[in-house]
Amino acid sequence: MIKEFLLPDLGEGLTESEILSWKVGVGDTVSLNQVIAEVETAKAVVELPSPFAGVIKELHEQPGTIVEVGKPIVSFEVADDAGTSSGLPVAPVSSPAGQEREQEQEQEPAPAKREPNLVGYGAVVESSGRPVRRQRNLAPSVEPVQTRPPVVEPAGTRSPVVEPAETDHLETRPRSTPPVRKFARDLGVDLSLVRGTGPQGLITREDVQHFVDGQSAAAGSSTQETVAPVGLQPRQERETRTPIKGVRKFTAAAMVESAFTAPHVTEFLTVDVTPAMELLAKLKGSREFSGHKLTPLTLAAKAVLIALRRNPELNARWDEANQEIVTFNYVNLGIAAATPRGLTVPNIKDADALSLLQLTDALTELTETARAGKTTPADLSGGTISITNIGVFGIDAGTPILNPGEAAILALGAVRNMPWEYQGQVALRQVLTLSLSFDHRLVDGEQGSRFLADVGAILADPGMVLTMV
Repeated sequence: MIKEFLLPDLGEGLTESEILSWKVGVGDTVSLNQVIAEVETAKAVVELPSPFAGVIKELHEQPGTIVEVGKPIVSFEVADDAGTSSGLPVAPVSSPAGQEREQEQEQEPAPAKREPNLVGYGAVVESSGRPVRRQRNLAPSVEPVQTRPPVVEPAGTRSPVVEPAETDHLETRPRSTPPVRKFARDLGVDLSLVRGTGPQGLITREDVQHFVDGQSAAAGSSTQETVAPVGLQPRQERETRTPIKGVRKFTAAAMVESAFTAPHVTEFLTVDVTPAMELLAKLKGSREFSGHKLTPLTLAAKAVLIALRRNPELNARWDEANQEIVTFNYVNLGIAAATPRGLTVPNIKDADALSLLQLTDALTELTETARAGKTTPADLSGGTISITNIGVFGIDAGTPILNPGEAAILALGAVRNMPWEYQGQVALRQVLTLSLSFDHRLVDGEQGSRFLADVGAILADPGMVLTMV
């Protein structure tokens, strides 16, 4: 029996994901819950487990393609009595193993009822109990094609023009799949100029890429040749275009929504944190913290958690739909992390219940996971307040934008040795600037100022904690 695996919603209503890589190939035997692919959502890179134990019959999408949730990505050959134990969405395929998928499916009866699954997409069951495939207008699956070099005319001739692909049906546009059309749009390619090498003239992703490469090579050969001076590198292109997708696309949308929804206010406080740095050095040398990565961020995070007990208004959310202010009685502390995939803000769940040692280990694990690109959608959801450490880049202060759904975010500047007033004299002290942005709908100026002052007081004199808890 052949069954298809539909791309599931991997977190909070996401509509698409990009196939990064396949961990299996056609003909491979896989076990239930074995990792078969790595995909990138708008929030994180996620490993997909297999919903079946069986043999891979077809990979419907190539790495680098963006797939809509609910679309088939892989077909399995399984035993007739095999079921879906993982709870991931699948769709039965009525055609025998080895045959191509049907292009025309049976019409859905009016009283048909859908079986529930993870993404609300799947087989339709008639009153008789027989499953009927949902009608789709997808092109047949594309088999991998052998790569071919672009055809380039000699210098001095006009740029090559490729005739539109021949098709068996009258269509208003060249035959290709939605991911390929999107890929072509991103590159500014007119598909009517691309020759398809897939089944029945279907245009594949490789065809588009070869066309782009051929146009670039032809443009270079048709221009007047110039000889670069010895020792100089060839001049680079004047601009580079990168598709907006994945984490970058999600972050941009979230920041725009936050900036133009919540009225931001930012306050600054410069503090002599020499006592906190001395405490940090003392703790690093202690037996309890030996082998643990204790940093200024750890002390600042602990100070934020203590200050929130006295100023709970900053640990809240504005519920526009219900016209309510939701104050959280727990703290999911978000830490902004710069990763190769873009800015992410994973959070430590129930951080207020952790000791300083536990918080140290949680921060270390969070940053290492984020840099490795293994942060899960669950770790990126549910934050209540955030910290961003801009000091690691040598920056003193800034105006951070709120993480959507949160009332406040604190930016830590660089710890610098500066002349500072100390006990009536000028001395060289370690100084830090704190920048607090908050949602003025939720937090009044007095409340925000008191919170910032409490964080500063703890870092300036850690012994002040005894008066706050």
